[in-house]
Amino acid sequence: MSSRTQPRLRHDAPDMVPVALVRAMTALVLVILALTSFWVWTDRPLEALPPESPVAEERTIFLSGELSGAARVLDQNGTVIVDFGPEEGGFIAGVARVLERERTNARQPLDGPIRLVAYENGRMGIFDPSTGWRADLMGFGADNAAAFARLLR
Repeated sequence: MSSRTQPRLRHDAPDMVPVALVRAMTALVLVILALTSFWVWTDRPLEALPPESPVAEERTIFLSGELSGAARVLDQNGTVIVDFGPEEGGFIAGVARVLERERTNARQPLDGPIRLVAYENGRMGIFDPSTGWRADLMGFGADNAAAFARLLR
């Protein structure tokens, strides 16, 4: 008389994930990894950039943001343009944190200026000259782009 005290290591339940599906998903991941590696290693140009347009308006600003969502925006002379509280400055504070991370990774000073640009085609963007980082603000929604548009006036 033999009693089993060990759990079975192999289970033949019909609700298991099919082996063919696991292999297909693995193949998909490997193909994506190969394509991405090829694009990076061959220095292919970026193709998903916003459309080019002449600059309609531009302003150099300094951003500082806090984890609470509060943000302060200064002009070139150090004059406060706007001081957002935690309830209203969330997106701008978030952009300030992204800039801080990018500058930290690039070993650049954290307090440098950024360019806020409005283009003739209606799009807006920000550009950090110290790291080359840029963002098209239209991709974050109309309300968030409008928050930066207020800073141009």
